[in-house]
Amino acid sequence: MTIEDEELRNLYQTSSEEHLQKLNNGLLYLEAHPEDKTPFEELLREAHSLKGDSRMLGVNDVETLIHQIEHILGTIYRGETELTPEVSEILYAGLDNVTKLVREAVTGELSGVNIFQALAQLMGASTSSNEGENVSKTEEEIESANDSITESDSESFTEEIEPKTELVNQDLGEIRDNLTAIPNGKSPVPSPQYPIPNPQSQPYRIETIRVQTRHLDALMTETGELTVTQIRIAHQLNQIEEIAALWSEMQANKQKKVASPEIEQRIEASLKQLLTFAQENVARLDIISNDLEEKIRTLRLLPLANIFNLYPRTVRDLAKEFGKEVELIIEGGETTADKRILEQMKDPLLHLIRNAIDHGIETKSDRRELGKPKVAQLRLRGYQTANNIAIEVCDDGQGLDTEKIKQTAISRGLYHPEELAAMTPNQIYSLIFAPGFSTRTFITEVSGRGVGLDVVRYHVEQLKGTIEVESTPKKGTTFRMLLGKTLATAPVLLVEVDGIAYGIPLEFVQRNLLVFPEEIFTIGGKDAIAIDRQAISVAWLADLLEISPNLTDKNNLPKKQLICILLQVGQEKFGLFVDRLLDTQDVVLKPQSKFLKRVRNVAGATILGTGEVCTILNPIDLLKSVQKQTLSLSTVKEKSTPTHSNKPVILLVEDSIATRTQEKRILEGAGYQVVTAVDGLDGYNKLRLSDFDAVVSDVQMPNLDGLSLTARIRQHQEYNELPIILVTSLATDEDKRRGAEAGANAYITKGDFNQLFLLETLKRLI
Repeated sequence: MTIEDEELRNLYQTSSEEHLQKLNNGLLYLEAHPEDKTPFEELLREAHSLKGDSRMLGVNDVETLIHQIEHILGTIYRGETELTPEVSEILYAGLDNVTKLVREAVTGELSGVNIFQALAQLMGASTSSNEGENVSKTEEEIESANDSITESDSESFTEEIEPKTELVNQDLGEIRDNLTAIPNGKSPVPSPQYPIPNPQSQPYRIETIRVQTRHLDALMTETGELTVTQIRIAHQLNQIEEIAALWSEMQANKQKKVASPEIEQRIEASLKQLLTFAQENVARLDIISNDLEEKIRTLRLLPLANIFNLYPRTVRDLAKEFGKEVELIIEGGETTADKRILEQMKDPLLHLIRNAIDHGIETKSDRRELGKPKVAQLRLRGYQTANNIAIEVCDDGQGLDTEKIKQTAISRGLYHPEELAAMTPNQIYSLIFAPGFSTRTFITEVSGRGVGLDVVRYHVEQLKGTIEVESTPKKGTTFRMLLGKTLATAPVLLVEVDGIAYGIPLEFVQRNLLVFPEEIFTIGGKDAIAIDRQAISVAWLADLLEISPNLTDKNNLPKKQLICILLQVGQEKFGLFVDRLLDTQDVVLKPQSKFLKRVRNVAGATILGTGEVCTILNPIDLLKSVQKQTLSLSTVKEKSTPTHSNKPVILLVEDSIATRTQEKRILEGAGYQVVTAVDGLDGYNKLRLSDFDAVVSDVQMPNLDGLSLTARIRQHQEYNELPIILVTSLATDEDKRRGAEAGANAYITKGDFNQLFLLETLKRLI
């Protein structure tokens, strides 16, 4: 049956969810602490309240099952029934059936629960512990368990209803007759049902929020202030109408060539007064709107415990299914977050928890071999940072296998081995969020159903957040989600490209830079600049947005400094070149329409104070666009240079900016053309793109050192005669021997560096 009255239906939904959540959590606690009897009082009260609510609204099936659950809890409390694993399973199955029946009463969707079998299964809890006893206690015994709970203790919205003690609409004899259809008179305990996030399923919604009356009083006060301001503005409208009438009168006098100084004075005085009132009203409205926004935002804040407390039962069931022992530790449940964050993060957190138990945590035998405790720890933690709400899912399992991730990326054609070699560990970890990406070779009941970690990333990005991964082999993995505190408004940096204004969320902006064109170099086929001795990828925003294909001709860049916005997404930094910086501004982000549900590099739009529509960019997408750039125009320029000159072309490979600049000037001053590379891998890639007359390289470099670069070059027959000169601070005889063995033609130490010696060596070898 479905509850017809909407108000009662909503109240019943809210209260029953709370009762069932507390019953599940209490039963979990009793399993872990069977000697502690203190939770029974609350558990019996919750069951008693849910039974009374259901009876009042005519939800008879729920009343029937919860009555039997209440009875079983009472017998356990009195020591008549032992809380064995079998009894626990029966109680959990009963609570699952009650949950389905509650949903049926609220939504009208059929639950599929057979009430006779469900009740028979619960009644089997008594026989499983006390063979030969009657499957149900007498009504007097049930009443005695109920009497221990006073009406004043009930938190139900039906406190005034005195629950009956009889089994409504069910005849025990009829129920026992139905047991004959079940083997041995018992209903099998169903295997746990694990919720799988389904894009087609109804999204999780928090329909009601409890609000303290003082918050409502504060909102009413602000509403009164708005009314006062509205009256003041209406009065000013009358003044404007008077000024308009005076203006018309003055214009008429002018046509008659009649002077009207008195009217002019009245207009001037009214305008001054109107200006003062307008300034006051703007200030008042600013204060009121800020207060209203803050108070309404506070109303939407809910503790993360609202969703954290949904997972202990899931962890318990999954661990049992996989034969693992897992302890769920919840921290920071009191941290508050916007209601929408709780709604959208329920399924992603569930998926990460399932993923940790299925993929990350080892079996008992594997943990024993590794010297780990047999009980694995799964930690769910929430906390606030300066700008974000952080949620972490941590396990002490086997960690992520970077080599397996690389192999999967190569086998699926996502990246080439050379590209993966240049990636940082964080970039490699981020590959697991690609749609359908999985390193597993088999499918389980819990994993492998087409719902990958890309769903987690999608939900996090919808909340203007980022996700970070930390992993240590054989130690564990941490997924950290950083979510924006405010979802209604957002501060943005307004920039201009090709005469159009764009907004970049300010939380991702690190700083603004002025960069000379000659400071831009290439690494791995991408433009980059050096910041704090670190290569940072850069791109022209016009190129990423594809707003004008010929907008940025990097072959003819002006000598003036370029404006670069440095952004950070997670642990990754990158820069964007723009035409102008305009302003910073708080904006209301308008989501994209249903027809444009997902547009690359775009998060939404807003309307500026000028009435202009401004596109708000998505920094997470922009980072992906920068990383996908395979060959920038700067690289094309360097590739084509040798074909336009007869000068010898030198490939200079050096990770130090100062040394690279100095050596480049020396070589160019001697009449050579120079193409620079910032490390061995970058140098090797550039060598494969064009022809060079010689290579001058450092030895100690990231990604690929000079010795390895030399050895790799010599593996190609076409480079057997290519002169290679190593310039390094490593000056021992052993170092020089290693250079010669790698295939270098000359070895120059920086301590004895003499530019004439370098030039003479080049002249002799070329």
